[in-house]
Amino acid sequence: MKYEVDLTSFKNKNITALPEKFSGTNPQNEYLSFTNYYMEKNHKPFYPVSGECHYSRVKAADWRDELIKMKQAGINIISTYLFWNHHEETEGTYRFDGRRNLRKFIEICGSLGLYVIVRIGPFAHGEVRNGGFPDWMYGKPFEVRSLNEGFLQCVTKLFGQYGEQMKGLYYKDGGPIIGTQIDNEFMHAGAPWEMTNGVSNEWVPAGTEKEPYMKKIKEIAVNAGIITPFYTATAWGGAYAPIDDMLPLWGGYPYRPWIFPNHKGPHPATEEYIYRDHHNNEIPETYNFEPRYQPEQVPYFCCEMGGGMMCSYLYRFQLPFESVDAMANIKLASGCNFLGYYMFKGGTNPLTSTGGFLNEGQVSKVSYDYQAAIGEFGQLRPSYQRLRRLHMFTDSFADTLCRMKTVLPKGAETIDPTDLDTLRFSLRMAEFDNPESSKDSIIRGFLFLNNFQDHAVMHEKKHEQILLHVKEKEISFDISLASGENAILPVNLDLEGVLLVSATTQPLTILKNQGHTTYVFFMPEGLQPVYEFEDRKVSAPEDRSSLFTVEGLKGNVTILTLTQNDSRIASKVSFKGNDYLVLSEQTVLWEEDCIRVQSEDGGSRIVSYPGIDFLTTQEQVGVCKIQEGIFEGCEVKSRTEGKEGSDLVIEQVGPTRYTIQFPKEFMEGKKEVLLRLSYQGDIGHAFLGNRMISDQFNNGSVWEIGCKDIAEELAKEKMTICITPRKEGVVIEAETTMAGRFERMESAVGELEKAVLVPVYEKAIQF
Repeated sequence: MKYEVDLTSFKNKNITALPEKFSGTNPQNEYLSFTNYYMEKNHKPFYPVSGECHYSRVKAADWRDELIKMKQAGINIISTYLFWNHHEETEGTYRFDGRRNLRKFIEICGSLGLYVIVRIGPFAHGEVRNGGFPDWMYGKPFEVRSLNEGFLQCVTKLFGQYGEQMKGLYYKDGGPIIGTQIDNEFMHAGAPWEMTNGVSNEWVPAGTEKEPYMKKIKEIAVNAGIITPFYTATAWGGAYAPIDDMLPLWGGYPYRPWIFPNHKGPHPATEEYIYRDHHNNEIPETYNFEPRYQPEQVPYFCCEMGGGMMCSYLYRFQLPFESVDAMANIKLASGCNFLGYYMFKGGTNPLTSTGGFLNEGQVSKVSYDYQAAIGEFGQLRPSYQRLRRLHMFTDSFADTLCRMKTVLPKGAETIDPTDLDTLRFSLRMAEFDNPESSKDSIIRGFLFLNNFQDHAVMHEKKHEQILLHVKEKEISFDISLASGENAILPVNLDLEGVLLVSATTQPLTILKNQGHTTYVFFMPEGLQPVYEFEDRKVSAPEDRSSLFTVEGLKGNVTILTLTQNDSRIASKVSFKGNDYLVLSEQTVLWEEDCIRVQSEDGGSRIVSYPGIDFLTTQEQVGVCKIQEGIFEGCEVKSRTEGKEGSDLVIEQVGPTRYTIQFPKEFMEGKKEVLLRLSYQGDIGHAFLGNRMISDQFNNGSVWEIGCKDIAEELAKEKMTICITPRKEGVVIEAETTMAGRFERMESAVGELEKAVLVPVYEKAIQF
C-alpha cells in the first residue's frame, strides 16, 4: 500500500522559554532550563531519560552496580520514591539506615554523574502499603491528603527529615538533585488502607482540594530546604498539576493488572501503540492525554511509561519485552522530549522492624521485580538491550531531535488497536539552515515506524510505500518490518556535510575518535539496509556488520552498519576523550581503567570499534586478544565447572512443601548465585526460618531468587519452599456446629519440578 505525507507547507514549531522559576544554576555555573517543548542544559537542547529505581527496595551494597547498569543503558536521571512508611514506621521514629539511607544513595548517583528526581509524596502509591502512608495515620483525627492542619503538620515534620537528609545534595549546592515531584496522582488515585482490606475495604482518598493542596505541599517542601530547579506533578487521569508551579508529567501502561477486579474476560488491546500528537493546541486532548492546559504551553514529558509491569493475583502474564521500546518509540514520535520509565530497576520490598510486610495486598509480599529492564537481582532483560539502543539515539541526536515537531499522516491517530494490517507511522520534522547554501533551508527529521500491539500480534509488513513530499522533491521509503518490531529512519540527515536523503537503517549513535567521525546505524528486522544520498545509493551487507566511507564538506565520514544482533549487544563508551562502540553478550560494568564482566560461566567476549587496547594474555591470565571482522577485543576463557549447578538436596516434606539444602561454600568465587525454580501451582513462597525471603505469583516463567545476601544463612539452614496449590472446585464448608470451617476442593496442583543453582562470575579486565 502507498502512504503519502505532504510537507511542502511545513512550518517549524513556535518555541518559547519557560519562566525563570523552571531553571537552576550549580556552583560550576552549569545552567538547566526549559522551553515550552524541551529541556536545556547550558542553553542547548538536552534529552532527559529517567529510570525509576527505589533505593529502599534495593540492598545498599548493590546500589552502585545497579546504577552503573542504568547509566550504561542511557539513563541520565534516576527517579525514586521516598516512601513515608519506609522511613517513619512508628510515629516520631525515623529510619535512614541501610537500604533506607537516602543520602548515601543520592551521593552515589552524583558520583556516577547521574541526576536525581525525588518523588517525595506524601502519597506515593508504588504498590506500597497504604500508598506509602504509615499505618498510624489511619487513626488520626483528620483526613490525609487534605489541607487539614493536623495532616500538614505531619507532612512538615516528614519533609523536615527529608530536607535534612538531602542537605547539600541539591543542584544549587553542586549536588545531583534537579527535580522534585509533589504528591502523586492527586485527585486521580488512592490506595487501600491495608488494615481494612478484605473487610471494609476503606481507601486512602484521592484528594479533593485541587491546586491549593498541591501548592501547599510544594510550599512545605521549599520551607524544608527541598529547593530544586523544577518541580513536577503527575497529570494523567485528571490529576491536578498547576503548570505555573510544576511541570505536568505523563505516561502509559498497556498491561494493567488494576482493571481485573471489575473487568471480565481477557485483557483488551489498548490504544497505547497508536501515534498521536501531544504537543499541539489544535488537538487539545487525545487518548490518555486530557490536559487542563493548552498542550503547547509546557513540554510533553513522561515519567511513567511501562518499563515493565508487575503481576497481580488476578492478572498473571509474561511481559513481551519488545513492548517497552515500542512504547518509547510511540511517545518519542508523539512529541515527547523526556522519556521516563517505571520501573527500570526491579527490587525487593523491605520488611517492617517486626518482620511485617510493606506491600499492597494485590501484589507479591516481597518481590517487586516488575519484569523490569534490570531485574530484582540485577538480571539484564531484552528490554534493557532494546532501550539502550534508543537512548544512544536520543543522546546523539538531541540537538536536532528536540526541536522537531510531530507530523502525523492522515488517519494515524484513529487506527483501531485491533487493526493489525495498517502501517503505523509518524514523523518528527524541523526546518534547518542548509550548510550547502546560505539562502536555502532544508527539512530534516525522522520517520517512526511501529509494528507492535499489546494483546495482539501484528502482521509482518512487506513492501509498503511511504512518499514524503518535501518542497519540489519526493522522498520514498520501501518499508518491510517484522511483526513486533519498531524502527526510526532518517530523513535528510546531515552527516558532517554529507546529505543522507533517506535510509532503511536506524541511526544509533555518533563516534568521535582521534578526530574522525563515524555514524553508526543498525538494521531493523525486516528492512534491507540501503542508504540513499543525493548522487547514489549504497547497500550494506545483510549478513554482517560493515563499514563504508563517504566524502563530505568537512572530510571523510565513516558509516558503520550493525546487524540486528550486534546492535542488541552494543554500547557506547568514552575513554580518554575518544568514543568506542563495544559489543558483548555479557553484562559489562565500566570503571575508569578497567571493565568488570559478569557471566554465568565465567567466560566473556568483548570487542569494539575502534579497537580498545586490552592487556594481552601474558599480562593478564586467561585473557587473549581476538579479531572478528571489523571489531577487535579480547576473550576470557570459560570456567571448567560449567554454567549450571544442580547439586542441591531437595526433600518433599508435605503435599506442597519442600526443603532445599545448599552445598557448603556455594558462593565461593562468585558475584551472585541465582536459584532458579520451576513449579506447578498458584503462588511460590520461599522461607528462611520464620522469614519470607521471596514470593512469586506463578505466570509460567522461571522463579529466580538471588542467594548472595543470604549465603551465610543458607550455609546453616535449609530453605523451605511452600507452594500454594492451584485449586479447582473449592467450597468452604461453614454450616457446622461450633463455628467449624473447612475447605473442600475437587483438585489441587502444587509441585516443585526443578531447582538449580546458576552462578554469576565477575572478572575485571584492565586496559
